[in-house]
Amino acid sequence: MEKSEIENKVKKVVGEVLNIAPSEIGNEANFIFDLGANSMQSVELVGAFEEEFEIEMDEDKALEIQSISDAVNFISGYM
Repeated sequence: MEKSEIENKVKKVVGEVLNIAPSEIGNEANFIFDLGANSMQSVELVGAFEEEFEIEMDEDKALEIQSISDAVNFISGYM
């Protein structure tokens, strides 16, 4: 899977969890500071990424992900 495809899926998942249009989410958007995610939503994002990409993420490392680009790079390491 190419990074652009991963990026589109990441934005789709983030949009669903945070109730934001994927088109409004920038590549460098920070989940907390730019998109308003709280700690519970951060956990939801990890679960949603695992489900969308059919991967098992290391939970501690996954919670260190701060932005869209971090998520894309992290997930691409599993693909």
